[in-house]
Amino acid sequence: MKRIFISLLISILLFVCLTTKTHSAEPSLSAQSAILIEVSTGEVIYEKNPEEVLPPASITKIMTLILIFDELNEGKIHLNDEVTVSAHAASMGGSQVFLEEGEKQTVETMIKCISVSSANDACVAMAEYICGDEATFVNRMNMRAKELGMNKTTFKNSCGLDEDGHLTTAKDISIMSRELLTKYPEIQKYCTIWMENIIHRTRNGDKEFTLTNTNKLIRQYEWATGLKTGSTDLAKFCLSASAKKNDVELIGVVMACDSGKTRISDSIALLNHGFANCEIYRDTTSPTFHAPVLRGRNDEVECRPVSPFSHLFKEVFDEKKITTSVEFNDSLEAPVYAGEIIGQISYFYDNKLIGTVDLEAIEDVERTSFSHCLNILLHSLT
Repeated sequence: MKRIFISLLISILLFVCLTTKTHSAEPSLSAQSAILIEVSTGEVIYEKNPEEVLPPASITKIMTLILIFDELNEGKIHLNDEVTVSAHAASMGGSQVFLEEGEKQTVETMIKCISVSSANDACVAMAEYICGDEATFVNRMNMRAKELGMNKTTFKNSCGLDEDGHLTTAKDISIMSRELLTKYPEIQKYCTIWMENIIHRTRNGDKEFTLTNTNKLIRQYEWATGLKTGSTDLAKFCLSASAKKNDVELIGVVMACDSGKTRISDSIALLNHGFANCEIYRDTTSPTFHAPVLRGRNDEVECRPVSPFSHLFKEVFDEKKITTSVEFNDSLEAPVYAGEIIGQISYFYDNKLIGTVDLEAIEDVERTSFSHCLNILLHSLT
């Protein structure tokens, strides 16, 4: 009987261990600066000197890629457009794919060269293609950075070569990394390429060239999805690492690591910490509501959340403890137009507010008129 009891106790303990989410201690990193965020909410999970201003090396290219995809999204350029390489672009040192002056490559090939091989020459060629010259493109990079709230970032070039004043922070890098991943998720198709051949077509004939990914994380970490490496003498070794496991997507940024191996081990430690300690709640119900309307042709208007709600929990949570409350604007009067914000839905966990989402009208409600009211009255009398 005693043996049966002990066996049962052991079985219960094993079940608890296997089914309970264990929380790891904060990672021990050698990186001078680091940050870990969850992508859908942007919430910070871990940070170490996140606002220390440092040179970013080729992580700069994340902003270059954002501007390229902005142009694609607006239809100003296309993936199959041909880009002619200038003498200036071909002269870039550092990491490159050895483009030659006068060589033509498609925009998509240039994106691969930037995303996979961190090619400085491809960056400058694209900057010139979009803006005419690199300086104008860099001005746009800085404008975009300010729009995103990257308040401690100044770009001096499009590729990340060391230059006085070319500086950013781990926090700012996480902001632009999140912008690229959320607005243009197709980037993962390119930055997860391990090896691929391109063809240099020049006046000296065709030559095959192999692109090899500078981000070794994508071969060493099961859930890696990108994103961008960087290394120069001043910046040392940097990495903005993205990964997705189950329903949780993370970005971990490490800066000023002493070696390429260290930036990988630090990134893995960051990401493992996030996956071990975080869970995401998402409202997948797509709720709709009806708000009362005064002086309208209809007495109410249908509305819905402007975006799905999600919340990052840094501990095990019980979904049954999540409740909601809906509030509409006081004395809502017609006319009401589709897309107009007319209230909000609040989410609570264990009676504590965890977030809100605005509610937008999904239909128009016209203001009533005297003739409309008279018609209703006459119809009711017949």
